[in-house]
Amino acid sequence: MTPDLAASFTRIALGHVEREYPHKADHVMEGDADAYIPHVVHPIFYGSFDWHSCVHGYWLLARVQRLFPALPEVPAIDALFARAFTPEKVEAERAYLDRPSARGFERPYGWAWALMLVSELIVAGSPHAATLQPLADAFVARLHDFLPKLHYPVRAGFHSNTAFALVLAERYARVTRDEALRTMLRDRAWAWFSNDRNAQAWEPSGEDFLSPTLTEALAMQALLPRDTFAPWFAAFLPDLATREPASLFTPAQVSDRSDGKIAHLDGLNLSRAWAMQRLARSGSDAVARALDDGAAQHLQTAIGEVAGDYMGEHWLASFALLALTGTDGG
Repeated sequence: MTPDLAASFTRIALGHVEREYPHKADHVMEGDADAYIPHVVHPIFYGSFDWHSCVHGYWLLARVQRLFPALPEVPAIDALFARAFTPEKVEAERAYLDRPSARGFERPYGWAWALMLVSELIVAGSPHAATLQPLADAFVARLHDFLPKLHYPVRAGFHSNTAFALVLAERYARVTRDEALRTMLRDRAWAWFSNDRNAQAWEPSGEDFLSPTLTEALAMQALLPRDTFAPWFAAFLPDLATREPASLFTPAQVSDRSDGKIAHLDGLNLSRAWAMQRLARSGSDAVARALDDGAAQHLQTAIGEVAGDYMGEHWLASFALLALTGTDGG
């Protein structure tokens, strides 16, 4: 990760977090009074095509601000945060969750990214973290309510993936020292995934931006003690040293970057790179070499595709930053 690349990502995010249209709403109308104007309903997270992409666009800016404070773009980030993160706007975002029809709003992907954003601001010592805390508290409460009722994890390669939410929420739990949250996340991960063996990795599907297989392993790595995770990982993916399953080591091909769902596959290559780099720490030397090589190949395939068509540009820089800086960002 270089300052030039950080500056490039920053300019991309600054160009879309306040771009209201085009906009894809996650909104249930309960009557004629529920007409949807993005900046009215969501006074902070109305840009970037959809609510969750706007949230992780702000996360990108918060991480760059922390890691590269001398960038010329940082004053623009400061100004944006000052006008966006006000108590009144945060309360409007939080109050939206009180609507009966918003029970499943952004579940669980947007919840987890909101917690990642707040955790990044906390680590940076930003006063904006306290302003956003009521929104974080609401999503923590929703995780406590929802995850114990989820008998079966969602293993999809996109927003509804359960394991991805666990990874991001675990980071928040560590940063805030919320042991009750972390314990609940660990217990649910164990209940869902502890008996998984010999993953076949039948992936990707045509609109994945996450690897169901690698993301599950990431969640278990994040939540389990090392001496518990190591044998589970060896049984879950026993042939990584020989680069099997081969599907995990083959970067996805993207045929049409103007198609928002097909463009997800650029994100898959970036999120696989992130996952492989993290998981490489937990295997044998041969496994580490295979995963590090796989990460490099996936990153090389996708890093040049972050900018271009808005269908990818409104979110891919966040996943590139995740791949380059990791879950914690140093």
